[in-house]
Amino acid sequence: MAETSQAGANPLSTQNTLITILQWLAVATLVYLLISSVGMIGAGFKGATKGQASDLFQFATNPFMGLIIGILATAMIQSSSTVTSIIVGLVAGGLPVETAVPMIMGANIGTTITNTIVSLGHVRRKKEFRRAFAAATVHDFFNVMAVVIFLPIEILFHPLATAGGYLAGLFVGGENMSVKGFNFIKPATQPVIDVFTSLSQMISDSAAYILLIIFGITIIFMAITMIGKLLKKLMVGRAKVIMHNAIGKGPVTGIFSGMIITILVQSSSTTTSLMVPLAGSGVFRLKQIYPFTLGANIGTTVTALLAATAISGATAIFALQIALVHLIYNVAAVLLIYGTPILRRLPMAGALALGKIAAKNKPVALFYVLGVFFAVPGVLIFITNF
Repeated sequence: MAETSQAGANPLSTQNTLITILQWLAVATLVYLLISSVGMIGAGFKGATKGQASDLFQFATNPFMGLIIGILATAMIQSSSTVTSIIVGLVAGGLPVETAVPMIMGANIGTTITNTIVSLGHVRRKKEFRRAFAAATVHDFFNVMAVVIFLPIEILFHPLATAGGYLAGLFVGGENMSVKGFNFIKPATQPVIDVFTSLSQMISDSAAYILLIIFGITIIFMAITMIGKLLKKLMVGRAKVIMHNAIGKGPVTGIFSGMIITILVQSSSTTTSLMVPLAGSGVFRLKQIYPFTLGANIGTTVTALLAATAISGATAIFALQIALVHLIYNVAAVLLIYGTPILRRLPMAGALALGKIAAKNKPVALFYVLGVFFAVPGVLIFITNF
């Protein structure tokens, strides 16, 4: 009987294994398309601007405008990975790194909208909502605080751009300025870029470069969305196990676990959204959830670094530079803010206070989401252009 049962279970086990293998192959294919699409954006942007990319971004030469663009774009797309990948492509096409740095910072703020929206699912239960909303908005407060500290310093002294440029120079070199040891990326992705370039020219020769950018952005949207869905099936169950095992073992373990989970699921929004129900149900306290949020900030930078490997030529070093700026900025923010006891407590204090207010007056939560992520940036754009 036991042998029959075991034999009967084998086909199902084999089928599950085959499905898993196919899902991982699909993820690999989507990553390839993601890298190719970044190259498409770079090629299209470079062709459309004829090397004069800065002229198209005069509206963003004000660092605060760049910041607002990053916030709005990420809040609408609900994916900092998508926005930062697009920014890498734009820098590869000639967008100045100095213009792109505030956009990267803005993307950090914009990505927090997802878990804040998730927390609204607890709105019917007052205590749950207070805890969930605080767990969600601690990410907001931390990222806003990081911008308040680092943006003025970056405007005055450019430490992030300088550090990113120095590190990029260690990896990029040679006559064609491609990433050392990764020269296979361009020949691997060039066929896809060529296909879409030809398709763009067939549709409209005059607008071919614009169409190539649109194709690239569309593929990034689709690839990252599908990668997220597949990795949720493959990894989220394991991610929850890691999270449960890591919480309570100290902040360093928490940060590291949050970083690893985000790398695995390729979405800081997924990582932080996983925390919200745990906080709302009272399983974990805000103090325990907080380090995971910081780890998610670091883990999400992998996508931009991956996207940068698609670029070769004279702008390869700048594409890698902005990707490294994202990593350096997020690591530096964690070290400075979380490493300083006085600063460490501020995001938690703000989130707890806002959670209490929102629990007592629930419309505040809705006004907060609409105001912080859409209304305030929109008003600032209007004032800046007035």
